[in-house]
Amino acid sequence: MMARSRQRVRLEDGLKLNINKLIGRGGIQPGSKTRAIVGLPQPYGEQSLSGVLTAELSYPVRGWMRLEFGSGDHWLELVTEPRHFGGRQWYFLCPQTGRRASVLWKPPGARSFASRQAWGRQVAYGSQFQSWPGRACSAARAIRYRLGGPDYADSSGELPPRPKGMHWRTYQREIARIETFENACNFYLLRCIARLL
Repeated sequence: MMARSRQRVRLEDGLKLNINKLIGRGGIQPGSKTRAIVGLPQPYGEQSLSGVLTAELSYPVRGWMRLEFGSGDHWLELVTEPRHFGGRQWYFLCPQTGRRASVLWKPPGARSFASRQAWGRQVAYGSQFQSWPGRACSAARAIRYRLGGPDYADSSGELPPRPKGMHWRTYQREIARIETFENACNFYLLRCIARLL
């Protein structure tokens, strides 16, 4: 099966806002109004954009976030939903669809952030442009990177060590996934070599 032709914009080439990562890394704090200078990484090693992020999360049910970078000034509405075991979960309200979303995207050429569903068939994830062996290799590389960082992202090296705080069962499950994906890559490579002989 061949990879899809690339007629749509690749989402990963644009900017991504993840509310859970912003809260988890202390960029914004529930229960208060925060203002911080943030860097938005760019794809392919380009210089990151820096800007000012202001968030008002003082109220338990609704809030807002303002992101100013370059000539862009983006206002985003935030809402919460109760969690099953107590507490509340923050979400963006997509400016285009009005739906809750944990992640908003701003693809190349777009003027605003919106949820994946709002962009529809104009955009695609990078994996949608890859063949199945390419997706398997990318998945293995992503798990290796998540477990051990850039030193272990290469599949020719040793397996990454168990990260501190990760349960052994979780680590073993992730290692099994790496091996499954890498076996699929190797199988495809062997099939290609066999065709040449």
